[in-house]
Amino acid sequence: MGDAVAQQIQQLREQLQKASYAYYVLDQPFMEDEVYDRLYRQLQDLETQHPDLVTPDSPTQRVGERPASQFNSVRHNIPLYSLENAFGIEEYRAWQEKWQRLAPEVGEAAAVAELKIDGSAIALTYENGILIQGLTRGDGVTGEEITQNLKTIRSIPLRLRTDRPPSRVEVRGEAFLPLGEFERINQQREANDEALFANPRNAAAGTLRQLDSRIVADRRLDFFAYTLIIPEAAEPGDLSRPDTQAESLETLQMLGFKVNPDRALCQTADEVAAFYDRWSTARHDLPYLTDGVVVKLNDFTLQRQLGFTQKFPRWAIALKYPAEEVPTLVKAVSVQVGRTGAVTPVAELDAVQLAGTTVSRATLHNSDRIQELDLHIGDTVVVRKAGEIIPEVVRVLPELRPADVMPFRMPTHCPECGETLVKPEDEAVTRCINASCPAIVRGALIHWARRDALDINGIGSKWVEQWVDQGLVRSVADLYGLSIEQLMQLDRMGEKLATKIVDAIAASKQQPWSRVLYGLGIRHVGTVNAKVLTQQFTSVDALKAAKIEDIEAVYGIGPEIAQSVYEWLRNPANWHLVEQLRAAGLQLEGSESATQPAAEELPLAGKTFVITGTLPSLSRNEAKALIEQAGGKVTGSVSSKTSYLVAGEDAGSKLTKAEKLGIPQLSEADLQALLKTDD
Repeated sequence: MGDAVAQQIQQLREQLQKASYAYYVLDQPFMEDEVYDRLYRQLQDLETQHPDLVTPDSPTQRVGERPASQFNSVRHNIPLYSLENAFGIEEYRAWQEKWQRLAPEVGEAAAVAELKIDGSAIALTYENGILIQGLTRGDGVTGEEITQNLKTIRSIPLRLRTDRPPSRVEVRGEAFLPLGEFERINQQREANDEALFANPRNAAAGTLRQLDSRIVADRRLDFFAYTLIIPEAAEPGDLSRPDTQAESLETLQMLGFKVNPDRALCQTADEVAAFYDRWSTARHDLPYLTDGVVVKLNDFTLQRQLGFTQKFPRWAIALKYPAEEVPTLVKAVSVQVGRTGAVTPVAELDAVQLAGTTVSRATLHNSDRIQELDLHIGDTVVVRKAGEIIPEVVRVLPELRPADVMPFRMPTHCPECGETLVKPEDEAVTRCINASCPAIVRGALIHWARRDALDINGIGSKWVEQWVDQGLVRSVADLYGLSIEQLMQLDRMGEKLATKIVDAIAASKQQPWSRVLYGLGIRHVGTVNAKVLTQQFTSVDALKAAKIEDIEAVYGIGPEIAQSVYEWLRNPANWHLVEQLRAAGLQLEGSESATQPAAEELPLAGKTFVITGTLPSLSRNEAKALIEQAGGKVTGSVSSKTSYLVAGEDAGSKLTKAEKLGIPQLSEADLQALLKTDD
């Protein structure tokens, strides 16, 4: 019986490992998500019944059961050197001449050009094919041991794909956050009134140092491998040690690692220059950030001959792209009031082209940043895209400042309601604390109607603005008193549309308690935290009755979230809103499982989409949410398994590949029509 169970467990692991490799590394899924989930639960149940059969490479071990208390510092077996930088081809040629003086007999040697991923360098150690340790780069000599977090990255194999693995292998690569995930996380943080990540690199680094591996798993990091080290003392198993970097990358791919396909074996410096020039513009079409090209001499014998300086390998160099920054003029500074009352200053600019898009506005973050910049209206400023995503003012050029301009000062009163603004000593953010402020009410309504909150179709900013300005709605509870007749009094609102909106509002009463909690807009409470809280506290009354330490004791809920929830529910105005929602018939208790359709019933189930270019009205995240809500799957690259390519303006290499493979193409309008047709 024991042997039969062990064999069943091993078969399940192999099936799941193959499916995971096909999905996360090859981007060629062959197993439906529902089938994977069923097999995973089956494995989980068997391992629970037989804990002695659990192994470190089991798919169930990707996410730790409890947070780490700290990270230990561990010395690298081989120092993890940084690379010398070159800016432009002339500096690259100078580097080439330098190493050629040390090996004059070689001449011009072949080199592998690889895209330089903007993430965090990682060192992985495998013993007998099993991942046993993962370290950050640290200072290059010592790194932090973050194995539990790295196991959550699906493109990192827990077991090497070979029957006779080397007795010891070290693999190095870059953990990074794809742009789509970066946008998703920042949207979620903005909704929760949390500080936004400045760029994907910082987000990846911060994620890897999370003590709770479940948070790491939720952020969906990815990984590209680029270095394979089989120590001389190690038994190589079925492998022969690669002699070149090109062979090393092929071997890594064979072992189950994701290796960047955008690389080239270059025979001359001119070929390196061509690769560098091509990706200087093509990189903007990638689903991740790259800030340059890494060039490594291909021959390992030559690498060993050249060796290292005190800081860098002599046989590799990072050929960086210059940061894309442009000067422009500040015409004005406006301030925006968010749903939590946070006041954000925004520079209104003379429009400029930046990283492939037209930029006419840039964030100034907060009053501290404005003071640091010493910003005057009429200043010439340098603008860049933070992480190539969010336009921001980097610096002021005071030497170009006109004589008669005045420094900008943050307003003392809210531009929306006129109430006095407040800046807490421990915060950088200036706030309006008037709960009746039209901007706060508008933000609360739009948040309430979001797809991941109450999902009320038809409530957009245009209608919300009219409702608030005309006094029809002063809180989310007022939505449930709106009548068709009231709405028909609004400009351009006919009976058909008014009926549709009232029906959508009424339907939202069936949304589960977790969505209502998220929709309330309590600071720091996102969709994940809302689900965790409602699983523990199955009604709003139970949550209100809980002590702050009871809330904080829920796994995944920290003291900041607990304090925010506790105080919000004890505010009389907030509790009055809860009672109004209760009277309106909203779900303030119970489970959400009964409202979720089966996956196979969703209209786009089994269909795979890729999104590229700029869509007219939807962001990529919004388009992705629509597709996933209808049961479809969105991937980052085009393959023969892709059902549709959704293409907007400036679609690049993905469109070319889709045309070669004969993949059907959809515009945004086509996608909307497909969703409506399949509804």
